[in-house]
Amino acid sequence: MTAIDAQIDMDTSLVDVLGKKSADLLTAQLDLATVGDLVRHYPRRYVDRGKLTDIAGLEIGEHVTVVAEVEQATLRPMRARSGTLLAVVIRDDRGGRLDCTFFNGHKLKNVIVPGVRAMFAGKVGTFNRKLQLTHPQFEPLDEEENVRPFISVYPATGKIKPGMIARCVRQVLDLLDDPTDPLPESLRRREGLAELGRALRRIHVPETEADIHAAKHRLVWDEAVGVQLALALRRQATVSRPAPACPPVPGGLLDAFDQQLPFTLTEGQRAVGAEIAADLSHPHPMNRLVQGDVGAGKTIVALRAMLQVVDAGQQAAMLAPTEVLAAQHARSLRSMLGALAQAGELGAAERATRVTLLTGSLGAKARRAALLEAQSGEAGIVVGTHALIQDHVGFADLGLVVVDEQHRFGVEQRDALRGRGERAPHMLVMTATPIPRTVAMTVYGDLEVSTLKELPRGRSPVATTVVPLAEKPQWFERVWRRVKEEVAAGHQAYVVFPRVGDGEKAGDSDPDADLVDLDAPDEGAAPDDGGRRAPLAVLDIAPKLREGALEGLRLGVLHGKLPPDEKDTVMRAFEAAELDVLLATTVIEVGVDVPNATAMVILDADRFGLSQLHQLRGRVGRGSAPGVCLLVTDVPEGTTTRERLDAVAATTDGFELSRVDLELRREGDVLGALQSGRRSGLRLLSLLRHEEVIRKAQVYATDIVQHDPGLAEHPGLAALVGETVGDEERAAYLDKV
Repeated sequence: MTAIDAQIDMDTSLVDVLGKKSADLLTAQLDLATVGDLVRHYPRRYVDRGKLTDIAGLEIGEHVTVVAEVEQATLRPMRARSGTLLAVVIRDDRGGRLDCTFFNGHKLKNVIVPGVRAMFAGKVGTFNRKLQLTHPQFEPLDEEENVRPFISVYPATGKIKPGMIARCVRQVLDLLDDPTDPLPESLRRREGLAELGRALRRIHVPETEADIHAAKHRLVWDEAVGVQLALALRRQATVSRPAPACPPVPGGLLDAFDQQLPFTLTEGQRAVGAEIAADLSHPHPMNRLVQGDVGAGKTIVALRAMLQVVDAGQQAAMLAPTEVLAAQHARSLRSMLGALAQAGELGAAERATRVTLLTGSLGAKARRAALLEAQSGEAGIVVGTHALIQDHVGFADLGLVVVDEQHRFGVEQRDALRGRGERAPHMLVMTATPIPRTVAMTVYGDLEVSTLKELPRGRSPVATTVVPLAEKPQWFERVWRRVKEEVAAGHQAYVVFPRVGDGEKAGDSDPDADLVDLDAPDEGAAPDDGGRRAPLAVLDIAPKLREGALEGLRLGVLHGKLPPDEKDTVMRAFEAAELDVLLATTVIEVGVDVPNATAMVILDADRFGLSQLHQLRGRVGRGSAPGVCLLVTDVPEGTTTRERLDAVAATTDGFELSRVDLELRREGDVLGALQSGRRSGLRLLSLLRHEEVIRKAQVYATDIVQHDPGLAEHPGLAALVGETVGDEERAAYLDKV
């Protein structure tokens, strides 16, 4: 260890405190480089000495942790195969003895020796009628740990053990000055929070259970406040820019559209529409998320907002994740508007506008025309894919950006549109299934949130069933019979595949179908490390279905690698009921509306994200006949993947599914930190357990940023934001203020 004369702080390099060997190991194995990194590496659990299992009371099959001393250690060869065993007898403080057997004994013979006191953890079994732990986890304890009431167990790797981390942490804490507390004293006092220095010491070296709870509670607050401040700074940067005020115009396009609607808006659509209308009337940017389950009528809400903006002399852009969806939206908007979308054409309404489609694969002539319509302002509504956020796409006066299915776009992509021009456009984000990131942002308060709960009239229920081929392979034949039954009844069906195929590498994805899906665990994946076969591909399986299970039916194939005109032709044929079954990738995931389609088969359903499955299921049951969705998988029962599929089958509530998804996956990525390559500063904060803390932290953060927009008066809080969400992101927020 390197000698140091002065006390250390959180920014001190671990090399200066622990020496090069230990510091390099911590950095290489756990990415811990500074004192602050190490003290923020919290224990994952604690062993309470007062609750340790006595050896005398052990039961067969029980998972136990015991602290005991090695009494005997004998190295002997294994009987059935080459190698050695280390046969150990341990004794606890009450005199109870227990046998332990370690494989590769020659590697441990100089570590597990008589007199060593250690923690042993494993499952109790029997051998020669005696209780035994077979190759238990083993952690030697030093003298200091022997007298502490709690043993802290740290996240570790194979090359660095929890005990070494504990010793390094204590070494650092002995030299560390208490850091300056970033939380205002008034906040700490009001919420009864421990000081930061005490919390950091007690989470590593607790004396009581109360110490652990108090320390964790305080450190959860740090993370919640850091996140909320980042989001408050983001809101401040957004609203500080001017935006075009777009109040409703009596007698304009919106009024004309409402008068020609063939149905009555739901109460929810009217309420959300009123919230959006009020936001658009202000001279600062709207930043609103509209959540509604599949089929809740979000498109009508978005169209009415776009018409209000067009009435005010501005343009609206609608950003869709795929070309198929963008084209579908453009057709749907033109159809709903009728003569109101025919500006410059014979028969157009008096105050008509134009809906223009702009995608990356348009031909040169069509693309030039679309760009000109957007640039000149001739098009009041421009619909497109991510091509809309390219630098060379210009707008005359962009007043509103509608982002459909927000989980398919990153924050940076949305900001690219928001940042156009001197005035920021209003932002309306729509999603049918709140995925974990969306739920996180909702709870954290980055966006104003509106929710559409009720479904419009005419929607039918969809029954979802998992088809478990691992347990019941005979069900596969029944799947195709079910499809034929639906077609015989005059309906249509989808069969969805995770991959395109036909010479494509297993790892390639459909450029249209699998665009930036942040939720999907394994879209278009190659055979995994466990040797699983490659995901099924539509071009590989389509010929087999034509000649086999679906022989005689009119089949169409749709995927993102088709030329745009072919995609459009296939989709139009299916909409016109000229095809019985559409074999497709997730290019049909959102926005496709064919009321006569009542059945969907999703092959290799385990290869899709939970939100994708829910979105796909939303393509059926859109008419008067009930829908059926079959999730076909060969993943065995009892796995987390099957739990996710069972959850989809158990509920049609997208909001409930998002909570289930949170429970089944890590929450540490909710800010997109891993998606953008930055390490997340969230270690303790839980969306499901700490909603009340998050809510309170939002109130404090909003107040602080209102009084100190750049956090100039709160340098500790500015540092906390950087520690929680990353210095680059903090700088981006502060630069915009």
